[in-house]
Amino acid sequence: MTAYGLQQYRTQDVMGATPLHLVVMAYDVAIVACEKSDYERATKAISLLRDALNFDYSEVAGGLFRLYQWCLDCIRQGDYQSAIQTLRELREAWVTVENRYRPIPSAPVYAPAPAFGQTA
Repeated sequence: MTAYGLQQYRTQDVMGATPLHLVVMAYDVAIVACEKSDYERATKAISLLRDALNFDYSEVAGGLFRLYQWCLDCIRQGDYQSAIQTLRELREAWVTVENRYRPIPSAPVYAPAPAFGQTA
């Protein structure tokens, strides 16, 4: 696949993603960046997650905010492994939520077949 084709695929993947899946995708970016010790990309991904928090749910958002800040502090200190561990655990929690709220595909509706010997 060419670089252009890969970029088109990524764009389509993001545009078609549910809000929950976008969160999981942001975790994926952050984790991969930490695995590569890519300071800039890791901090951008975690900052994106932090900045997207909805403080209408202050208890949950506050807890996540503190975890994201802790991950950013770990990265600043060069402790990518601690950040990776925390991000992986958070990612798994989001995947669980995503799977729980994934819409169940409805069965296709078919017209009844004509009775034997009849034409449609």
